[in-house]
Amino acid sequence: MRVFVTGATGFIGSAVVPELIGAGHEVVGLARSDDGAAALKEAGAEVFRGDLDEPEGLARAADGADGVIHLAFVHDFADFEAAGATDLRVVEAMGAALAGSDRPLVVTSGTAIAPAGRLAVETDAPAPGTHRTPSEEAAVALAGQGVRGSVVRLAPSVHGRGDHGFVPHLIRIAREKGVAGYVGDGANRWPGVHRRDAARLFRLVLEQAPAGTRWHAAADEGVPFRDLAEVIGRHLQVPVVSVPPEWAGEHFGFLGRFAGVDNPTSSVVTRERLGWRPEEPGLLTDLDEGHYFV
Repeated sequence: MRVFVTGATGFIGSAVVPELIGAGHEVVGLARSDDGAAALKEAGAEVFRGDLDEPEGLARAADGADGVIHLAFVHDFADFEAAGATDLRVVEAMGAALAGSDRPLVVTSGTAIAPAGRLAVETDAPAPGTHRTPSEEAAVALAGQGVRGSVVRLAPSVHGRGDHGFVPHLIRIAREKGVAGYVGDGANRWPGVHRRDAARLFRLVLEQAPAGTRWHAAADEGVPFRDLAEVIGRHLQVPVVSVPPEWAGEHFGFLGRFAGVDNPTSSVVTRERLGWRPEEPGLLTDLDEGHYFV
């Protein structure tokens, strides 16, 4: 299969590209920069130059492929609404290019988009009003347009060497504050997935997933946030402390809105139907290996 991958040079995309190539697929990766283009060529992929602000170009690339994995996203924590609107335009443009072809379009979302307060499952519709909701709904609706649209919901912590997401920010905050914090009693749970396990799931969804389906990239169903803070505190040799919920924004900055989220997530259906078997270290084991603290 000839696969167009947006976000191909990112933390997850740089694992997805070799996963696809290793399974015999040809990859065309989106690159915004010369360095990104060089990295893709070195990985054995073709290069398509462009960015998310050019949905017409991405639509042309999608039209020339047998399938699409859409990983790229504008991670603008200051303007979630604008980031979500950009993503929706890209999903709609690529979906229109694939209409009537029964080709797969795999769109990325997050497990935290599911309703809060209970174990999230794959059949859960997204909570209304989140920045990922319109794109997820658009991807699933493509089934009515002859596109094998599906969604992979990533755990909030996609971890591994080279991670520059939430966990490195928590470590930086702990260094700056001199304490490793958690919100309230720290019992709220974050699912996790290693980036290589996530890459394998994207390939399986591309190859197998029926139209209009959602899948969960959650190897750890839910790691208590306090446990995460305790590993950070031990490695940095700083106290582990509770942060009152009303102070979370001040302590964690932009992460304040996420640090207290309880997002236990099941991937039972994903494992049973696609044969996905996470093989890499779990979040706490990966963190305890020490490479995050070098």
